[in-house]
Amino acid sequence: MRALKIVFWTLYRIWFYILMAIPIIVMFPFLFISILSEKWYPYFFVMARIWAKIILFGMGFRVALETEEEIIEGKSYMFVANHTSMTDIMLMLSVVKNPFVFVGKKELAKIPLFGFFYKRTCILVDRKSSKSRMAVFERAQKRLNQGLSICIFPEGGVPDDESVLLDEFKDGAFRLAVEHQIPIVPMTFADNKKRFSYTFFSGSPGLMRVKIHHFFDTKNQKPEYKKTVKEDVRQVIEKQLLKYNT
Repeated sequence: MRALKIVFWTLYRIWFYILMAIPIIVMFPFLFISILSEKWYPYFFVMARIWAKIILFGMGFRVALETEEEIIEGKSYMFVANHTSMTDIMLMLSVVKNPFVFVGKKELAKIPLFGFFYKRTCILVDRKSSKSRMAVFERAQKRLNQGLSICIFPEGGVPDDESVLLDEFKDGAFRLAVEHQIPIVPMTFADNKKRFSYTFFSGSPGLMRVKIHHFFDTKNQKPEYKKTVKEDVRQVIEKQLLKYNT
């Protein structure tokens, strides 16, 4: 039985990367044209959402979305969620219609095909470099000024300890949201770790539950509010994860 599971998991992982590549190859000319100008990013975003939904469907994932507050079309937000899987990217794209830009680790730029577009459309950060972290703020501010939203996984990566339910949050997302007076949208991803974790021999088709929580307003807040709202947002997501796990 264990041997059969290993075969399944291996084929399942290979299929995931095939699914990542096929839509990119098919849409490559249109994707390439859409990244030639920053003002064409919304067109790229539409194709990125199609790509994400193909992968989720092809992997046998069913998305169940619960919403406490509606996202307004054309408005800028700071989207934040817990981070446990590479599928977090696809799930975020599939449930959020407002064009947003990911802030993510530079290592993903090494993935063939995906990395080509990732490094040209996302805001990459080297978390070991203070210069790189400062550059993130400059690029994010530019994108917000263009009317886009930003998505950051505030844990700064997937927790190394498998027993950690939710790691401590970094300040970046909350500092940007307060400085630009944009609402923070907390989101809880319940099943991504179970469905497709970073552990190679794991994963299966099934349900992916998402909850969009009430937004946190940052209007007229002082810079120090970033620490308060950071903890408040983390508590909301952690409480929901505990509820999902009971």
